[in-house]
Amino acid sequence: METGEGNERWGSRNEIMQEAKLQLWLAAPLIAVTILQYCIQVISVMFVGHLGELQLSSASLATSFASVTGFYVLLGMASALETLCGLSYGARKYGMLGIYTQRAMLVLLVSCVPLAVVWYYTSELLIICHQNHEIATGAGIYNRWMIPSLFGYALLQCLTRFFQTQNIVFPMVYTSGLTAAFHVLVCWILVFKLGLGIKGAALANGISYWINFLLLVAYLRFSPAWMKTWTGFSREAFRDIWSFIKLAIPSAFMICLEYWSFEMVVLLAGLLPNPKLETSVLSISLSTCWIVYMISVGLGGAISTRVANELGGGRPRAARLALFVMVIMSLSQGVVVAAITILVRHVWGKLYSKDDKVVKYVAKMMLLLAISDFLDGFQCVLSGAARGLGWQKMCSLINLGAYYLVAVPCAVVFAFVLHLRGTGLWMGIICGLCIPVVVLVVVVMSTDWKKEGRKAMARVDQDELGSSSFLLGNGELIS
Repeated sequence: METGEGNERWGSRNEIMQEAKLQLWLAAPLIAVTILQYCIQVISVMFVGHLGELQLSSASLATSFASVTGFYVLLGMASALETLCGLSYGARKYGMLGIYTQRAMLVLLVSCVPLAVVWYYTSELLIICHQNHEIATGAGIYNRWMIPSLFGYALLQCLTRFFQTQNIVFPMVYTSGLTAAFHVLVCWILVFKLGLGIKGAALANGISYWINFLLLVAYLRFSPAWMKTWTGFSREAFRDIWSFIKLAIPSAFMICLEYWSFEMVVLLAGLLPNPKLETSVLSISLSTCWIVYMISVGLGGAISTRVANELGGGRPRAARLALFVMVIMSLSQGVVVAAITILVRHVWGKLYSKDDKVVKYVAKMMLLLAISDFLDGFQCVLSGAARGLGWQKMCSLINLGAYYLVAVPCAVVFAFVLHLRGTGLWMGIICGLCIPVVVLVVVVMSTDWKKEGRKAMARVDQDELGSSSFLLGNGELIS
């Protein structure tokens, strides 16, 4: 454990520059990986769009439902590995990374079973929620054929965190890029050549997620870089599963509570006067928001890894310096993105629609998007640091209050009471985003980093001591 805080509060200029280079080297590939994995679902919907308006509406609704009830949940649960694997790698407890990852795979695969049941009854659930019967039926067909993608996506997210926390991310860029390119071919064959239509697009998602996972498995199997961290399958993965679940559940809530609130705003838009216009504009706004958010997700993943690695290695001052550097990078990126958003506001809507009303309405919304993108990007980075620190439970409570006690009620008041329509809904989101930003800034500023370092090292030591056997390189288990 480091004993001195140095002559400067955060670090010397040279330390800051070195940390910035390290984080850019880690964040840039993570941003690319996030975008490429996100593109899988987008490409499938684009192919379905050429089949007709009904099929496009069904696939879009199905994708939104699948994200809310499946993909977001698995993504959140897998993010628990950012804490566990990140700390272990920093503490040089390399054998624990493979055990944690295998444990996560088991838990996520079991979790996929009830999620698959929900997907199987997509159409019935959507009809209960008063969605159009034809569109809901098509969405149900789409999600039933996409059930295999649940299991592939779960395993892929576990391996992604396994690689990410070891600061080796370029292999994931290559496999994700190759998969995205191959996905276009798979969609074309299944949708048009084999005539499977909407079913083919859904099935293509599962094929591509499994291909991406198997490519990473092949790299893991044949690369010598992972001999220390992946020594083969171990029975230790079945031990102490509950400790992983206790971290995975708040991790899932931490992410889902935010994502669900954004989706809820789009659903509320359907209750406004002129619902077609409002829903179209809010959907464009949400789509734009997610595109920008991919950058923040990459930055958040980078700072999560850096904080966990440094704390696990007993270097709390370095962890604090990493967060300071990432905050500066995040604020700079936020200002640039906000400026670009404002500059393109009059042309952005034209990419989605030729309707003049939609274009003008989108231009008006883009001013609010500039604010929300800035706040959401900053919040994503702070949340990434919180995952590195293991604060998932606290953050899930913050998000619960921010989005469901502030954001959604404010959105309802602005939109339906003050009659601000779609702009009022997005203003409610902005009100909610302010809460985690303010709270996390206060919490981080008052954090005792030395104490957090001791807690992190204690957690790693406790988990290692809790294992009664270790896997040797030749696959033999010893007690």
